[in-house]
Amino acid sequence: MGGQNNFLLKIQNLHTYFFMDEGVAKAVDGVDLELEEGGTLGLVGESGCGKTVTALSIMRLIPDPPGKIVQGQISFNGTNLLTLSEAAMRKIRGRSISMIFQEPMTSLNPVFQIGDQISEVLQLHEGMSRKEAWNRSIEMLKMVGIPAPERRVMEYPHQLSGGMRQRAMIAMALACSPMLMIADEPTTALDVTIQAQILELINHLQKEKGMSVILITHNLGVIAETARRVAVMYAGRIVEYTDVRSIFGGPKHPYTQGLLKSIPRLDEHHARKERLEAIPGLVPSLLDLPPGCKFSNRCKYVFDRCVEEPPLIEAAPGHLVRCRLYERK
Repeated sequence: MGGQNNFLLKIQNLHTYFFMDEGVAKAVDGVDLELEEGGTLGLVGESGCGKTVTALSIMRLIPDPPGKIVQGQISFNGTNLLTLSEAAMRKIRGRSISMIFQEPMTSLNPVFQIGDQISEVLQLHEGMSRKEAWNRSIEMLKMVGIPAPERRVMEYPHQLSGGMRQRAMIAMALACSPMLMIADEPTTALDVTIQAQILELINHLQKEKGMSVILITHNLGVIAETARRVAVMYAGRIVEYTDVRSIFGGPKHPYTQGLLKSIPRLDEHHARKERLEAIPGLVPSLLDLPPGCKFSNRCKYVFDRCVEEPPLIEAAPGHLVRCRLYERK
């Protein structure tokens, strides 16, 4: 997936499965990803494609049972996270790697003040006194643009708006200045104006602190605003992997093309003449995947070779795609 750059994170051949009564769900099935220091990687796909499970695998937060990382390597800053003890992993979570979850109301504890929740992270990982941690919590809320932080720090999650809760989550994630921040659909539950503010905030903080970011979303419009490189996921696999300009300028995989055609366009020509296209069908159940290419049952270009699993090939320099259409004849 590239040369020996300064990679902070390198995922190789990751397989995360869920073993259930109905069968084995291969939520992540042979994923390779790289993220350089200070870089931003967008992870895109519909719900159920394996994006969040990939992130939870990096954090080692897969519920076991029924989930299990059955194969692969996750190298972070030179250390394979999959070989660490749970105690060693706890020291990394929140300090070196932090995660912003999709819905802050399920991630923030409703019975504790916002300040206590940020302070706990600082006391645990930075060894601060309660007073030091509380003062730092106020600074963090101020940094993420929450007005009157001295007052907000004493409030409970239900007293904050959705946008404010998400900012509080970002403040908590950044409290220990992590090297890597994983943002899982950080703007999904927010209205469009607040979405733009949160993305701008993540961009600003990333540049200011030089941290690496993985941004998980189903929205390619969000990726255009933030990411440098993009990995498109479908049914547990990476189906396209390249820089953000190539994804928008010349998407290769039929699935990526479908995702792009479903984004509303604001210019007058498109507004008048073109209807939004939907990708037919649904993401298949991980317990009942089609043979060969997993997108074949929704693809208009399907042909006889698609019954064989396509490899990830270089269709153009630095542009990887998992599709039989690009095999050299």
